[in-house]
Amino acid sequence: MALHLDLTGLFGDGSDNRLTRDEFDAALPRAIAARETHLAAKPEWRGLGARDEFLAECQVRAAQVLEEQQPEALVVLGIGGSALGAQALLSALAPLYQQSEPAPGRPRVFVPDSVDPDWIGALLDHLPLDRCHVNVISKSGGTIATSAEFLVFYHAIRDAVGSEEEARKRFTITTDPEKGHFRKICDEQGFTTLTVPPGVGGRFSVLTSVGIFPAELAGMDVQSMLEGAARVDRKLDEVEPAADAALAYALAHVLYMERGKPIHVHFPYSQRARLLADWYAQLWAESLGKAEDLDGQVVHVGPTPVRAVGPTDQHSQCQLYVEGPDDKVYTLLKLGKFERELSVPTPFVDSPAFSHLAGKTFNELMEAERQGTEVALLEVGRPVCTIELCKLDAFHVGQYFLFMEAATAYAGGLLHIDPFDQPGVEAGKVAALALMGAPGYEKRAQEIRSSLAARTLFTLSC
Repeated sequence: MALHLDLTGLFGDGSDNRLTRDEFDAALPRAIAARETHLAAKPEWRGLGARDEFLAECQVRAAQVLEEQQPEALVVLGIGGSALGAQALLSALAPLYQQSEPAPGRPRVFVPDSVDPDWIGALLDHLPLDRCHVNVISKSGGTIATSAEFLVFYHAIRDAVGSEEEARKRFTITTDPEKGHFRKICDEQGFTTLTVPPGVGGRFSVLTSVGIFPAELAGMDVQSMLEGAARVDRKLDEVEPAADAALAYALAHVLYMERGKPIHVHFPYSQRARLLADWYAQLWAESLGKAEDLDGQVVHVGPTPVRAVGPTDQHSQCQLYVEGPDDKVYTLLKLGKFERELSVPTPFVDSPAFSHLAGKTFNELMEAERQGTEVALLEVGRPVCTIELCKLDAFHVGQYFLFMEAATAYAGGLLHIDPFDQPGVEAGKVAALALMGAPGYEKRAQEIRSSLAARTLFTLSC
């Protein structure tokens, strides 16, 4: 029942471009200092697995929705950290084809994390709007994409059910408990709300009501997910610093960044785990990509996360990984056990393409494919580590979430940046608000339009 980290493939003997154990050990005091700083100001998300108030409020609301509304569909409206956690959970833990065949007695779940008019319009046409429940997730209420989605779904559902009062019942708003635009609207209009803790940023919020409510409605074992996160949290606190797996992961990746390997490939060998890599990509990029360090010095630091899925991308990207630039570090995500076993039938014809498959399983083949990628990378001196989950269930997914969050925080400390802010994202939000005519942003809108008008454009048509 544990998450295992194997760093062996990250280290060489000095004959290639990989770290040596001596180099890693020499940097360990620096990592221990970053760990001590992190633990001294322990962020709120580190304790979420051991807290039950978010699960309790989500269970009460989910039971009410299921009993009173019996929804055929749940639509989760959010973007970035307000959507990626739910998407990762659905991919990993819900029935594989839950949008057509959900768990018994549970709604199909859709997470349209975009304002693409074709996607949103087609979804509105597809859904039984009079049998939908909508979970809107926005901590501040200032995310323009989520606000637009909320308005279009509210009007569509109001028209489908025939009244404002009935429409409001079909919405659950997950937002700040005291502040923000959505908090004011919910208090005035009587929408039911769930809590985003003020001290927990969006990309660290999957273990709050942000991830718990959709998971609870979809029928997942949320209690086990929280227990898995709590186990990792407790273990990371209890172990000696040199045995802290998340710290070792962070240190190795930061050292590789400093020696010219800023691209970090996250490579799950499980179709169900593919969206865990999407969740990781936001966590790693948004937390660690910063213009300034904690002293205000301009550093423009940060890794570039790349998502790959095995064995699919083994056949589409590994040519680059094995023979292209040596600027990457690879994390292979391995499952110790799949949910089912699928055997290869006896060949119907004698052929060297089939003979070696007789009596084998797809489970064995998946691991052979993963090991094949690992061997190919190691033989040319590329740094590879493996994270192994015993199996892909709620407990181990909770472990994965907390492990990667802790590693991200440690990496931020090692880079001497703030891993919990996102000024680059906020700049884009402000620009979008200005361009859409939001009150209070008139000056910024004029600046943007003047800048666009002054540009010399180089355009081509085909």
